[in-house]
Amino acid sequence: MIRILSLVALCVPVAAHAQDGPTFDCAKAEHDAEIAICENADLAALDRRLADVYGAVLDAAGGMDAGAEAAVAELKASQRGWIGGRDECWKSDDLTGCIRDAYLRREGELVATWMLAEPTGTDVWTCDGNPANEVVTTYFDTELPSVRIERGDTVDAGSLTPSASGSRYEASFGRSIWVKGDEALYTEPSPNEAELSCVRSN
Repeated sequence: MIRILSLVALCVPVAAHAQDGPTFDCAKAEHDAEIAICENADLAALDRRLADVYGAVLDAAGGMDAGAEAAVAELKASQRGWIGGRDECWKSDDLTGCIRDAYLRREGELVATWMLAEPTGTDVWTCDGNPANEVVTTYFDTELPSVRIERGDTVDAGSLTPSASGSRYEASFGRSIWVKGDEALYTEPSPNEAELSCVRSN
């Protein structure tokens, strides 16, 4: 597994590593998820680790030659949305497991989208027999394995999910790719919802 902290440690203040608790103030914790993180050292460590990754991504976005302000704003909005989703874990029968999964998925999403680590491999897929209909998948050895999915101008990131066979990665809004050897089933979400049969071409 790639040690994400070693890749981004230079991008965050040393003080971030000096605490044992999460990055937020536990005295102000209101949601069940926040309280659980404050009471669980492993979850608190995940919170600090994700904060490091998120900080590295903010630095990368802020250093873009063009569109930096919009990219940073979008990142902050998506992080707020993710926090809201994490806090919905109170509905889960396994609060701790839900929170852990949320952190690992978010970590993988950020690493894959922003290429924070060296990929373990890349596949090029030709879909529905049309060489112009191409999907590119780039894989990352995050704790929960993740993938960067590119199709046309669209870039998304997904996480490995349990499947009966092969490797199935679920991304956002219903996008997924299910890899079985040299074949894959790619699902495009709405509004252009479609399932494409793809074969490895690289």
